[in-house]
Amino acid sequence: MNWETLTDYDALSDRAAKILLAAIRSDPHIVLGLPTGRTPVRMYERVVGACSREYHCFRDAVTFNLDEYVGIEQDHPGSYCTFMKRHLFDFIDIDPVNAHIPNGAAPDLDAECARYEKAIADVGGLGLTFLGLGANGHIAFNEPGTPFDSRTRVVALTESTRVANESLFPEGNVPAQAITMGIATILASKSIVLLASGSRKRGAIERLRSGEVSEQFPASALWEHPNVTVLIA
Repeated sequence: MNWETLTDYDALSDRAAKILLAAIRSDPHIVLGLPTGRTPVRMYERVVGACSREYHCFRDAVTFNLDEYVGIEQDHPGSYCTFMKRHLFDFIDIDPVNAHIPNGAAPDLDAECARYEKAIADVGGLGLTFLGLGANGHIAFNEPGTPFDSRTRVVALTESTRVANESLFPEGNVPAQAITMGIATILASKSIVLLASGSRKRGAIERLRSGEVSEQFPASALWEHPNVTVLIA
């Protein structure tokens, strides 16, 4: 595991954006795993700024988002589909067909999870995946106790996770479930970059640094991957 300590959130965002853009330049057809949440927002701003100055930045890239809420339509203001359009997809030249997000409003959620997992496999798996870090160690929506061999599935969200996402749902109806990539799906990525910023993440960062691997701390599964970079600020 490679650790990089940056001076502040802006520096972390700059570094993450440079890693993402370098990966696209190296392989224009790269398959990216992309996160949502507060931490990657400025990374996406930097990527949008750079791509506005470059020709065909995302034209051949493929993206898979880590997760989506269950029970809301993709155009809901709080959906991660809306989040990605607001912060990235509406401002880059990605082919919408290549921008994949789970459909939390699918009539058969188990079938949707299987479809999503197969879609990732059909393009050869994830090449580079970015992750945020939850205060309780969750990655994507894999909460403490998640088996490391888990794949894309429907999960119940903990109360702390729902509270952390209340700002996306002003009416207060934060969904109780989500579709998430599983830990095994994430670990199959060729390389992984974990982003962690702010005082709320200090405890989780230190627990990850300890090297203790436990399903009660999902991020610790990353110790089982050969190519992980952790960016902290």
